[in-house]
Amino acid sequence: MRTYLDFEKPIAELETKVAELRALSDDGEGVSITDEISRLEAKTHDALQSTYATLSPWQKTQVARHPQRPHCVDYVDALIEEFTPLAGDRLFAEDHALIGGLGRFQGRPVMLLGQEKGSDTESRLKHNFGMVRPEGYRKAIRLMKLADRFNVPVITLVDSAGAYPGIGAEERGQAEAIARSIECCLTLRVPIIAAVIGEGGSGGAIAIATADRVIMLQHAIYTVASPEAAASILWRDSSRAQEAATNMKITAVDLLEFGVIDAIVPEPLGGAHRDPARTIADTGEALAAALAEFDGMNGDDIRAARRKKYLDIGAPI
Repeated sequence: MRTYLDFEKPIAELETKVAELRALSDDGEGVSITDEISRLEAKTHDALQSTYATLSPWQKTQVARHPQRPHCVDYVDALIEEFTPLAGDRLFAEDHALIGGLGRFQGRPVMLLGQEKGSDTESRLKHNFGMVRPEGYRKAIRLMKLADRFNVPVITLVDSAGAYPGIGAEERGQAEAIARSIECCLTLRVPIIAAVIGEGGSGGAIAIATADRVIMLQHAIYTVASPEAAASILWRDSSRAQEAATNMKITAVDLLEFGVIDAIVPEPLGGAHRDPARTIADTGEALAAALAEFDGMNGDDIRAARRKKYLDIGAPI
């Protein structure tokens, strides 16, 4: 059953009417209602098109958080062959919020790292809603160093509201773990490609998204803090999250203009959750294109280009 967002209520009403008419048609009531169904479907399409053509940053935030949006495990299942999960940071524990392992992407070996939110209550609890703890980032460091040792490219899938803010995480060095993970990304001698597939929240995202190429889905967000957190910090009023989302420039279009990301992957009309298979396939093509840019480059050149990329962000033209 499809979940609708607040601003999609007119679309929900139209699609409900279409479903009801289809049910009547299937029952063979005798009266042809095909024309009415076609008319309503066309009206629904137009409503979707007009709504999604003018989404505000706050509405894009809602789309990025949609519970039926494809998650990391969906991308792994569809894009990565022979995926072999690797667990643990060899220091404290396994963190299920961050999935990592070796596999083949379009025939080439890769190291895959991704944040998994979960799709139902049980899996969300298991994966801690995608909020990674220090051991998760230390696992990421371990796996990135392993990829570097064996000359295997790294692909990361970013989808988290942010790193886990609990007391235990802070006691175990959350900030240090994130900083070390960013450092590791910067020092790799193999390509690292990041895709922001939903929420790219705070240092929790940057820890695995400090990449040679950062691609971003059309309705994803990438931000220094969630709009609610930013509103609480700036105005001590989380209800001003919509205002914060607008002022923070968190959308793919804004970030491409600033040079923070390198490419935008278009989403199906109505968002990734309406056609997950197509979204995943298009993301896979974008990842492959980004990886191909580094074919033939040696480790020193890759690292030098990455250094220049990040030094250039925000530099005056």
